[in-house]
Amino acid sequence: MLETSARLLRLLALLQGRRDWTSAELSARLGVTGRTVRKDVDRLRRLGYPVEARPGVSGGYRLGSGGSLPPLLLDEQEAVAVAVGLRTAASGSVTGIEETSVRALAKVQQLLPERLRRKVKTIQLYALATPSPDPTVDGSVLTTVADACRDHQRLRFDYRSRDGVSTRREAEPYRLVHDRRRWYLLAWDTGKAAWRTFRVDRLTPRVPGGPHFTPRPLPPDDEITAMVARGAWQYRARVIVHAPAQYVRDHMPMRVDVTELGPDRCEFTPGSDHPLMLALYLGLLDADFTVADGPELTEALSRLAARYRRAIAQSPDPKTSDPDSSGP
Repeated sequence: MLETSARLLRLLALLQGRRDWTSAELSARLGVTGRTVRKDVDRLRRLGYPVEARPGVSGGYRLGSGGSLPPLLLDEQEAVAVAVGLRTAASGSVTGIEETSVRALAKVQQLLPERLRRKVKTIQLYALATPSPDPTVDGSVLTTVADACRDHQRLRFDYRSRDGVSTRREAEPYRLVHDRRRWYLLAWDTGKAAWRTFRVDRLTPRVPGGPHFTPRPLPPDDEITAMVARGAWQYRARVIVHAPAQYVRDHMPMRVDVTELGPDRCEFTPGSDHPLMLALYLGLLDADFTVADGPELTEALSRLAARYRRAIAQSPDPKTSDPDSSGP
């Protein structure tokens, strides 16, 4: 009986870990015959777990929704990852999830062994969450978008641009991307016939959704990263830096695509929500540069240079004010 109970728990863990399993796959994982798998599935159903069966050559089993909630079966690393993730979500970028995350974290911690509970508490004590002015995303919107990605269903939505103009869009949703505390949707824009990224906090889904679609190949990872970066900032500029391309990649505090123009010359298009912040970032490069395109950045550099010149003019000369200086 103990062996059967342990096998049932393992079967539940397998059904939780992947959406679809064939009978042969479950038999191999559990080390039993297909007939035993069928008996175990019947036992789970009698206990209230909604295990669905699909007939045919490609048929198999999946854990359906509803019914009694199966036990959450996690190994040690998974349990710590879930607890830390819930703690992070309690101060995260999804609206209304903070209190829910705290309640869920309390339940998970009650299930952890004392050793793991101490490990999670240590992380909580010494990992400080700082407040952020970044916009948050409504949890129901995030769920709706994720469902559309999973089901390959076109998404119809109202989208608000940076300047507040609202348009109605339709797109094939593929991935949700979390970058710099903001959520983005990677989608094929059917109106533009091109890949686009949309800020989820500016997106309002419309009901009902569109028809189902056949997924197309995703762009390469570096292209997706570049698309997210292009859509992240309100201001962008084209800058030529008189330094090696790798030097710029290593010293910029943000991900940038750098084009090499020579051994000591390169070009890139950094961005920021504030031109002055972009000017400060470029100053930290400690390299000469030219603004090839970006009037907002040029104006910010001019204001910053004037402020520095005033600061220098109003400050005492270090050579004359240093008491240890012996003079010329």
